[in-house]
Amino acid sequence: MKKMKYGSLVFSKEDFVMIKQYQLKDYATEDYSHKNNLEILETNMNNSMILELDHVPADIAQLYAKITVKCKSKWQKPFQIVPPSEENIKRNKISVLSSLGASLIGLSEGDKIQFGLPGSVLTLTIKKVEQRKKKVKIDISEDIIKESLPKGYSNSLTLNI
Repeated sequence: MKKMKYGSLVFSKEDFVMIKQYQLKDYATEDYSHKNNLEILETNMNNSMILELDHVPADIAQLYAKITVKCKSKWQKPFQIVPPSEENIKRNKISVLSSLGASLIGLSEGDKIQFGLPGSVLTLTIKKVEQRKKKVKIDISEDIIKESLPKGYSNSLTLNI
């Protein structure tokens, strides 16, 4: 992955907790490269910025955001990052735990990733991020939230841009 606009992945506290819960449920991994992406996502999440939802910049790829990626060949594709249970490729909804979803979540407009299989790797750039219109209310107990967040997490963390 290239240099990130904000220096690390950026998550709302809610998205961070939800993704950690999906990881704990150990959704089936379809192949070794997918498992590798999930391990990279987990490592990157351990070094991420976790912000209150109102402080997350609008250009961050979050759950339910519509993301448009492009490559050098001028090809571009919009899709939405969703929970694993809502994945629907025909409707351009990709799981946050899929190879592409796990590679993009927490990045921002302008950030780039290397995506594909050896011998057929594309450099994709996040061209546009459109946030969900309606905020999604999650119903997770405070105990689960506390155990999912990294030790030393502070509610006062904000991003100064």
